[in-house]
Amino acid sequence: MRIYWIKIFFLLFFLAIFLRLFYWQIIRGEFLQAQAEGQHFTDVTLKAIRGKVFFSDGSLLASSNPSYLLFGLPKVIKEDKRVDTAYALAKIIAGSDAKDVSEVAKDTINKLSQDLYWIRLYSNITVEQKKAIERLNISGMGFEQGSVRFYPEGSSSAHLLGFVGKDAKGDDKGYFGLEGYYDGELRSLKGLVRQERDAVGLPILIGNFQTTNARNGKDLILNIDRSVQFIVEQALKNGLEKYGAKSASAVVMEPKTGNILALASFPNYDPLNYFNYPKEYYKNPIVADLYEPGSTFKVLVMAAALNEEAVKPDTECDICQGPTSIGGFILRTWNNKYFPNTNMRDVIVHSDNIGMVFAGKKLGLDKFYSYLEDFGLGTPSNIDLQDDFSSDIRARAEWREIDLATASFGQGIAVTGIQMVKAVAAIANGGKLMEPHVVNKISDENGVFEIKPKVIKEVIKESTAQQVKEMMVAAVSEGEAKFAKPKGFKIAGKTGTAQIPVAGHYDPNKTIASFVGFAPADHPKFVMLVRFDQPSSSIYGSETAAPTFFEIAKELFTYYKIAPDE
Repeated sequence: MRIYWIKIFFLLFFLAIFLRLFYWQIIRGEFLQAQAEGQHFTDVTLKAIRGKVFFSDGSLLASSNPSYLLFGLPKVIKEDKRVDTAYALAKIIAGSDAKDVSEVAKDTINKLSQDLYWIRLYSNITVEQKKAIERLNISGMGFEQGSVRFYPEGSSSAHLLGFVGKDAKGDDKGYFGLEGYYDGELRSLKGLVRQERDAVGLPILIGNFQTTNARNGKDLILNIDRSVQFIVEQALKNGLEKYGAKSASAVVMEPKTGNILALASFPNYDPLNYFNYPKEYYKNPIVADLYEPGSTFKVLVMAAALNEEAVKPDTECDICQGPTSIGGFILRTWNNKYFPNTNMRDVIVHSDNIGMVFAGKKLGLDKFYSYLEDFGLGTPSNIDLQDDFSSDIRARAEWREIDLATASFGQGIAVTGIQMVKAVAAIANGGKLMEPHVVNKISDENGVFEIKPKVIKEVIKESTAQQVKEMMVAAVSEGEAKFAKPKGFKIAGKTGTAQIPVAGHYDPNKTIASFVGFAPADHPKFVMLVRFDQPSSSIYGSETAAPTFFEIAKELFTYYKIAPDE
């Protein structure tokens, strides 16, 4: 009997050992292996830098500077030293302002009083601040190296760039503009070095060694010309103040390639301190804001009518002797002046709404709707900026006769600034709709990728483009803005004054004043849109946007060494 119980005892003993081994080796095996690796291996993170952004001339627009995270070890810092330590740090971090020093010191004391082994104190510590803190020789303090985005031009080109913030994981992420659109290319990847160590923490020379290389972000070389950008920004700032406008924006594009040479909007913000500005400032008005284009839209409708041979430049308008009635609505010219039997050329010169109703009716709704799509309206422009936006064109079945009539002179239809420039560029370059691009090249250690010009489609015939171009030249030379035209230069353009829809009607005192055009007319170097929202000195584009357009154009003629051609 005794032997029986001894056998049972040993059976249970070995079963217990087996179950224990099963628990540690099978059930808890992965955990123990990971724990062992943590004791046997040391990991070192290799830092990488976000890609840079350059103007077309190679000057820097955005880069990354080294920065540091300051951390503390509360259990190492003696309690009676915490107040002195906090105030010594605060003087370096907050500067000379006594109030700020006091607030930073109190915050530091609270953090160092927590029952923690490690705590984050302050991020974005500069190199100079780091050196100053190190000179204090405080035990229980340390640094982790990182980087912070740096914009040498300050708020210049803010809407173009966007900014770098943090994602849900706390990693750098680009938002808006180029930083958002090209975040995948600009973003860097951290590297890792893992090395086996002995019991005292020293590397084992013949032990396991693994490495993952860090990868810096790719660099962007833009089509943006720094000098052109500066010229545009200065003119917009002056115009914003001179005309008392709520906001201002402009875009300059090379019509043959679609390359964006300059793009600016005001009010803007500092991309380094974006969090101090209203969120509505972040989006780029040129690519994200919809507006009614007003009379600038007339050149597109006229181009469509001429291309379909629905009218010719000398076709006379038989309804232009006065206001016209459509569907119970009375339509008038913008200044209540009428030109009986005027031709299509003079319709553009005088910006005649009734003449455009005539041209739109001759074109017909089906063709009109088709050309809206052909000119790229109703779809995003495909510009390489994150906030590119477009509203859909109303379904064809929802259009009425009055809608065609009002849309023919740019009312009741919404576009973005980049859509308008893109469409007018097709007139400037002989009929080709080009895809707009801000970036010219993407560069990294493996080489350079060039973004080449892309023709989307041929919208109008070259002969049609020439006819519309001549009308736009006449509109500049003979129209309402002729007083501001630079002498000796042949410029094609069109003014626009669009009332702003408010609560189902148009506000008679609030307008969007704009001017779109290109120069030199015969061999265009640039196409440009200038827009002022709610100017208070004058509601008309001919007295606000047009003079600013011509001011920029004069500077560009000098910059590009373009001689007078008239």
